[in-house]
Amino acid sequence: MDTRKIFEYYKARHGGINGAVTGFVLTVSILLFGFFKVLFVAAGILAGYLVGSHYISDKNYIKAILDKILPPGGRR
Repeated sequence: MDTRKIFEYYKARHGGINGAVTGFVLTVSILLFGFFKVLFVAAGILAGYLVGSHYISDKNYIKAILDKILPPGGRR
């Protein structure tokens, strides 16, 4: 099969393909590891994604969070 045709097929249907692969991986993970372990990993991934996306848009985001949690002036 031509790789160009495969990429064109993926471009046209990337949402459905990504959803099917994600659903398959999630289902296999739940069957292998259990629901709450998979839920814990998913929460960690979501938290990392949110912090990372805010960090890209605002470079002082992490510093602001640390200033709220820790006393200011502890970092240089």
